[in-house]
Amino acid sequence: MAHLIAPSLLSADFGNLRKEVEMINNSEADWLHLDIMDGVFVPNISFGMPVIASVNKYCTKPLDAHLMIVEPDKFIDDFHRLGAAVLNVHYEACVHLHRSIQRIKSLGMKAGVTLNPHTPVSVLEEIVADVDLVMLMSVNPGFGGQKFIENTIDKTRRLKELILKRNSQAVIEIDGGVNYETGKRLLEAGADVLVAGSFVFGAENPTETIANLKRL
Repeated sequence: MAHLIAPSLLSADFGNLRKEVEMINNSEADWLHLDIMDGVFVPNISFGMPVIASVNKYCTKPLDAHLMIVEPDKFIDDFHRLGAAVLNVHYEACVHLHRSIQRIKSLGMKAGVTLNPHTPVSVLEEIVADVDLVMLMSVNPGFGGQKFIENTIDKTRRLKELILKRNSQAVIEIDGGVNYETGKRLLEAGADVLVAGSFVFGAENPTETIANLKRL
């Protein structure tokens, strides 16, 4: 499949949120990525349910929700109600990961599992065939604008090998430090979806930047 681009709302201008969402609507972006942080699982707090409800009201792109929170199972139904098309939960936060994935899929959402930079892809051996998506964090989760962790390139290759070995249909999403240079290398390594935050919203022409990322 052609690769997808999912700009991260975390880097948007929250004083002009509707304008930022409409920019995404009018761009070549495929998804809108939502980073949900609780200040416990990661050392930061982003935004919650009321903001997501407002975004969903105006956004015409599928919402790709990334839960960087403890006990994500408590909120799976809420994110379904809020309109998430893709729901990512962290391997590190889910005690019963199969159960979490099954619940997400039962509600009609695409089920994703996310790995922190230090977590090896081998932990997914028994579940990769059951998920729709695996997201690799290429920065430490919690803040935007961080430096890309170089090992993510090799990690992406290892994940692609595992997916093929297990006959999984999972796509690979990468979150953190994505730009033209890292994006091209990640796609060559097997990535399918690129999340870009500050690189898009901090650009002089975000719409053009999204279009360029689509053409990598």
